[in-house]
Amino acid sequence: GAGGGAPGLALGLGSQVHAGGRDCSAAQLLHVLAKCLHLVCVFKCSEALELLADLPAAHYRTGWVLCLVGRAHFELVNYSEAERAFGAALAAEPHRLAGHELHSTLLWHVRAESRLCALAQHALAVDRRSAHAWAILGNCFSLQKEHSTALKFLKRAIQLAPELAYAHTLCGHEFAANEDFDKALAAYRQAILIDERHYNAWYGLGSIYFRQEQYDLSEAHLSRALQLNPRSSPLQCYLGMALHEKALAEGEPPHRALEVLNRAIELDANNPLARFQRARVLLSLNEQSVALEELLALRELAPKEGAVHLMLGRVYKRMNDPQKALVSLSTALDLNPKDAQVIKSAIHKLDAADDDDVEDEM
Repeated sequence: GAGGGAPGLALGLGSQVHAGGRDCSAAQLLHVLAKCLHLVCVFKCSEALELLADLPAAHYRTGWVLCLVGRAHFELVNYSEAERAFGAALAAEPHRLAGHELHSTLLWHVRAESRLCALAQHALAVDRRSAHAWAILGNCFSLQKEHSTALKFLKRAIQLAPELAYAHTLCGHEFAANEDFDKALAAYRQAILIDERHYNAWYGLGSIYFRQEQYDLSEAHLSRALQLNPRSSPLQCYLGMALHEKALAEGEPPHRALEVLNRAIELDANNPLARFQRARVLLSLNEQSVALEELLALRELAPKEGAVHLMLGRVYKRMNDPQKALVSLSTALDLNPKDAQVIKSAIHKLDAADDDDVEDEM
């Protein structure tokens, strides 16, 4: 997966190094590093970070170790710590690009356009023949929603390193953004052929099937991603969404969806999408008061999220409080003018007895 393996370790190893308060051989140090890499690969990232923190400063401050630290924090959704580690890796070894494709994905997630552009410019200046540089550039153009250009650069990355599974997955994401689902599925499958433990590609397949309303297939592929990375709050959240839609389609109460979303929130209490989706499930179960509590807490976390206010309006309507419903829906309209038609329709229905389900996604 992203972050790569261990070739090119620039650790400056002597025959003896000092680690953990005692002398140990280079072989012992490599054993510790290999254990840390394995822990990150099986997503036991907190344990890996504890071991890495015990390394002597001279070895901790190498590009390979700092990229591994960044990758571990990234998987734990500690984005600020991850960015700090990737930045330190770049400062320590400016010419080392392997691992920074994940750094670019991190910057994509936090919408740091200028920092992502700077990273892409640096990567190309260092080595135009590096697949990692072109993958970084692909993410840069993806953030600017120039998906066709992003695809061109990601295909260049694949030309240079056909075995880079993450480049195939990023291609899949761009095809999906262009709603070219057949090519997206093919790209994700290619990534899995290269690395069957590449959970990002399994997630990609699940997300495509979700968008195609093939909820059984979505559940199967997201479950496989979770087998590989069971501590991922985002993956638990997406599985919960698939189970919710599957239950609605089958006319069943979405109890399993609620269990999975509760697990997502246990893993990351600040995952706003999981909390929003849990409120949707609670509403499906006619648990209006619990859904209201969830949404009010979420409004504190994400006050400018129009979908939260829209859902609040629906809950207040169900609880026969049209005044508060109107206030919430008006706020949603101010925050999300592009959804004006849906929100105005909900406002007009405040006095009606029906309660059509409104599709609101964060």
